Amino acid sequence: MMTDEQKTVLLKVAREAVASAVAGGKVQKSRSDDTQLNLHCGCFVTLKNKGQLRGCIGMFTSNRPLIETVSQMAVAAATNDSRFFSDPITAEEVSQLDIEISVLSPLKKTDAPLSLRLGIDGIYITQGAASGCFLPQVATETGWSKEEFLSHCCSGKAGLNATAWKDKDTDVYLFTAEIIEE
Repeated sequence: MMTDEQKTVLLKVAREAVASAVAGGKVQKSRSDDTQLNLHCGCFVTLKNKGQLRGCIGMFTSNRPLIETVSQMAVAAATNDSRFFSDPITAEEVSQLDIEISVLSPLKKTDAPLSLRLGIDGIYITQGAASGCFLPQVATETGWSKEEFLSHCCSGKAGLNATAWKDKDTDVYLFTAEIIEE
């Protein structure tokens, strides 16, 4: 678990990265002497404006310190989320954005997808070149059952059949996330 100070640092790094990227400026490299902020782990950065998604991008693993990965994912969420290419975040909008950072645990493959804990476990589903994921908070936000959570990830995110999570050639991974939000 991160301290309030560590959370504040990561949120500040993310906001500054978003502001610089949207303005077309150079994003400053973030550094810290804090061991926790230098862990090599995956994270997702989610941007919302008045509750509406404006960008969400992340990675499951990283060979960089967390503080750098947060900055990198914040820039990507603000500028590279293909769902918003036709409606990009504007410089005027940056101050209205709510930033959420999900710091991820390592992925754990499961042969029992229904063992997932709604609101606690996120899912990453792969079959061949197709893949999709949902962060743990998606289950809480949508109110989906375990079956719905898995099925929507397959069909809506991975482009697979909704019941692909039951197939032996589909890999399902679980992970947890420490959610940091403003």
